[in-house]
Amino acid sequence: MSLYAELHRHLGGSVVPRILWRYFQRNRPDVADRFAGYLEFEDFYTRPRNTLAEYLELHTLVESVQTHEALPYFIYRLIRGAYIFENLAYLELRYTPYLRTPEHLPQHERIDKMADIIEVVGQASQQTEYPVVTRQILCMHSRLPYEVNRAIVDLAGQYRHYVCAVDIAGGDAQYGDRLDEFAALYSRARSLGLSTTGHLFETKDGCYPELLPYLMRIGHGIQIPLQRPDLLKEIAARGQCLEVCPTTYIKTGTLDEIKELKPVFDRCFEAGVDIAICTDNAGLHNVRLPFEYESLLTQDIISFEQLQACQAAAFRHAFAWPHDRQPGSLINDLLRHQLDDLMEGEIDESVVCR
Repeated sequence: MSLYAELHRHLGGSVVPRILWRYFQRNRPDVADRFAGYLEFEDFYTRPRNTLAEYLELHTLVESVQTHEALPYFIYRLIRGAYIFENLAYLELRYTPYLRTPEHLPQHERIDKMADIIEVVGQASQQTEYPVVTRQILCMHSRLPYEVNRAIVDLAGQYRHYVCAVDIAGGDAQYGDRLDEFAALYSRARSLGLSTTGHLFETKDGCYPELLPYLMRIGHGIQIPLQRPDLLKEIAARGQCLEVCPTTYIKTGTLDEIKELKPVFDRCFEAGVDIAICTDNAGLHNVRLPFEYESLLTQDIISFEQLQACQAAAFRHAFAWPHDRQPGSLINDLLRHQLDDLMEGEIDESVVCR
C-alpha cells in the first residue's frame, strides 16, 4: 500500500460537499434553505471560480460554521476520510484560528479565544481509530491587523505539541503594502523555533521574492518556475520545497489547464528544487490526494519516477514527521498499538473493524 503525506490542506476547504451539506441540514437550515437540494449546493461549492479572490470567499461559508462546538465533528470526518480513502500517514492542517472565534466579540476577546480553538483542533486530531500523524499550521492573514497576526505567531510558539509551523494566507496579491510587517512576523516565528511556510508566487500578482528567505517551504510557488526561473538556484540552495496543488489552479482561474504545470515540474527537477504534491482544499475540489498524483502522471506532466520523488519529498519536508522512521514502519507501530489496546479492552472492536 502506498502511503502519502499531505502538506497543504486548509481546514476550511477540507470538508467534502456531502458532509458539509448534512451538517447544514441538521444544524444550519438557514444555509441549507438557500439551495433547492444537494446537487445545487454541490455545484455551487465545487465549481471553478474566475479569480483567486472569488475562490477564497468560499472559505467564509465554512469558517462561519467551524465553531468551537462544531470543529470536532468536521475534524473526525476529515481524518477518517483521509485515512480510509487517501492512505494518508501524515497530515498538516492549516487554518486561521481567529476566524473560528465568535464574530460579535471585540478583537481582544477573539484573540483570547484563539487558544481554545487550537486546543479543540489538537484534541480532535488525536484519534486512535485512524492512525494519521496530524499537526496544525496556524495561518496569519493578509486581511487581519498586525496585533492579531502577532498573537497567532505567539500562540504557535506556545502550542508546539499541536502546532508545527506558521503560514500567511488571504491571497498573495494582498501582501504588497505590508511586506516589512510580514517579514518581521516570520523572523519572530523563526526566533521561537517555529517552521515557516507561506502562500507566495501562486498568482502573477503575488510574486514577492523579499519574503522567500524567511520560508522553509513555499505554499504553491508555481510562478517561480513560470515567471522567475532565475530564483530556482537560490531556492534549491536553501533547500526549500514547493507545495504544488494542481486542481487549485484550475478552480481559481490561475491556469487554464493542468498541462500548464509541466514546465513547473520540469524546471524544478532540473534545478534540484523539491515539489510536494498537495490538495489545498480537498472538499472544495471534491478530490483526493492520490488522484492529484494520478492525474499528473496520466496526463504526462510527470513521469512515474518523478511521482515517486514528489511522494518522498513530501515526507522529507514534513515539519513534524519523525524523519528517522519510514512511513510504513510508523503506521505498522500505530496499528500494533491499536491492536494492543483492543486486546486490553481499551477500545471497542467495532471501532477497529469499521
